[in-house]
Amino acid sequence: MSEKMPSGWVQTGSFEPDRHFYPRVLNAQLHPLVNDFIGLGHDRIINRYVHLRPNVDREALRALLLEPPRHFRWGGADLFLATTETGVRKVVVVETNSCPSGQKSMPVRDDPEGQAGYRALLERAFLPAMKKRALPAGGLAVLYDKNPMENTGYAATLADLTGEPVALVPFMDGAKEPLARFDDGVLYVRTRVDEPWEPIRAAFRYVTQRPWNRIPPVTKTLIFNPVLVCLAGGRNKALAAKAYDLMNGSLRATGLRIAVPETIWDVARGDVPLWVERMGGVAVVKNPYSNAGQGVYTITSPRELDAFMSLAHRYDRFIVQALVGNSRWSSLGRDGRLYHIGTVPDRHGRIYVSDLRFMVGAGPGGFFPIALYARRARAPLTEEITPDTDSWAMLGTNLSVKADDGGWDTETARLRLMDSRDFNKLGVGVDDLIEGYVQTVLAITAIDRMATQLVNQKGAFRPRVFASMNPDEALVQEILDKC
Repeated sequence: MSEKMPSGWVQTGSFEPDRHFYPRVLNAQLHPLVNDFIGLGHDRIINRYVHLRPNVDREALRALLLEPPRHFRWGGADLFLATTETGVRKVVVVETNSCPSGQKSMPVRDDPEGQAGYRALLERAFLPAMKKRALPAGGLAVLYDKNPMENTGYAATLADLTGEPVALVPFMDGAKEPLARFDDGVLYVRTRVDEPWEPIRAAFRYVTQRPWNRIPPVTKTLIFNPVLVCLAGGRNKALAAKAYDLMNGSLRATGLRIAVPETIWDVARGDVPLWVERMGGVAVVKNPYSNAGQGVYTITSPRELDAFMSLAHRYDRFIVQALVGNSRWSSLGRDGRLYHIGTVPDRHGRIYVSDLRFMVGAGPGGFFPIALYARRARAPLTEEITPDTDSWAMLGTNLSVKADDGGWDTETARLRLMDSRDFNKLGVGVDDLIEGYVQTVLAITAIDRMATQLVNQKGAFRPRVFASMNPDEALVQEILDKC
């Protein structure tokens, strides 16, 4: 049964923790190590990071953490803990999300109000963004297309912080009678199809499925985050890869670097087998514009490659990325091979792939951590693969599953919390958390800089520049239809 998508005007005083956190989270105690990490502050993070990496420019790292981004003020990175062939441990960025989940999975840290990360993000990032620019007259809204547990929490918290009702509005891809529309850059919403349209001055956005086909990249209503960020890399893996590459070039003298698997972008469908072969017959192929684990294909055999090639695809270009697997079967990239460290072996000796989701916000004081959680793959890693191996079962960690009715289900059994029971199974230390935080901030900053390149000095979207950076005619036409 897929998630129900409620709508309506959310009033002050309506936040109830049991509606906005998973039941097991309500009774969980945040692990002391995670609690200590969140309380470190920038100075101690910088001191520790530079102590372990003497080649890193201290002031460059400080500027990175303290400089708020222009567009991308809330994001999350999916990270792998990996090791090289020589045993060098790394935290690797898999992708960056411009509307990340995480609040409902984070044990509350010393918060008498119980609103935890919901309040921290809105109070420290969303509300300051509203004060930075002139806004049209109107109310407040939360737009979303999945994850009602968190979005009802955002709406209730925002109502409490502002003292006014907040419109909770599902905004689904392909809806016949949408509850939101834009007129000359201003957002208008209704919570039922028989209601009049209401103007909105600022909206919190959790619209994840092709948001550019119904939300303009730049708007007069404050959209947090703007769809511009999605196009620049927050929901566009192709441009994200280019943003990381440009960022790494600019950071070369500082000792800082975004760690990513080798990525080949703008690959035509017919050329995918050539690049898979180039990586040793093992690779990951991605639809650059999908999310929630959709459109990602792990290729470890001719059978899996043939299955990908037989599918129909909406878009014309793909990315091919080095696959992080087991010690005997990972892609061979320019920098060698990367292997999953995986979880601490269970009592049967099984090791599972696990990722780490790191959510951060950014406001006038720079970046700050909000939430963390981990996700485990369905099946344990094996030392060998066969032609019949289901590699996605061993490597896919996303919990979201598309339901037959177009909605979403969540496989919460594979969720790993930052509590005393689950955290120790991950084999993660405080230095991994610090590196994960820095990698997340680096990735978000890279995408924010790319977003800045996609607007002119007056703040208008530059479709020709985007088309030159992202030569996919199907995607470009969708965006032009909305501009």
